[in-house]
Amino acid sequence: MDLATFKIKVYPLKDKLFRFARRMLDSTEEAEDVTQEVFIRLWTRRDKLDEYRSVEALAMVTTKNICLDKIKARKYPVENFEDHRRFLENLPMENREDHSDMISLIHQAIKRLPEQQQMIIHLRDVEGYDYSEIAAVMEMNENAIRVALSRARKRIRELIINTRVYDNQRN
Repeated sequence: MDLATFKIKVYPLKDKLFRFARRMLDSTEEAEDVTQEVFIRLWTRRDKLDEYRSVEALAMVTTKNICLDKIKARKYPVENFEDHRRFLENLPMENREDHSDMISLIHQAIKRLPEQQQMIIHLRDVEGYDYSEIAAVMEMNENAIRVALSRARKRIRELIINTRVYDNQRN
């Protein structure tokens, strides 16, 4: 693969890779480093990239693995989830406050999920991946992805409902 083809096929993935790394690492600087590392690794494999069914899946798996290595090196779990800043910026002014409270509740609930479920929620609901793509990235069975996503969404609903009930009882 030459540079022009690499720029067409691989470079457009940079934003997805960055968001995924930032979500996992909770650090813009580290996410930038990881994204750069992924591109270096893909560039060194450029002659073999055509052998892969999905270069995007390979890039996401590589990103996940580098992030997990960094997390292990830190010796503490990741507990943060990428915020939906763009979503809020595109809302009409009169709706921003109403939605920001709900988004805050969702983020708090997501932070309480196991890391694997956080990653699956991010890939499906933020990045828009389909189940087979998530299965490839997570190196899991597609049915296991569906089950984990269903459980994560159910848990998020429960946590939001419980938070709202608690808040209403306090007021």
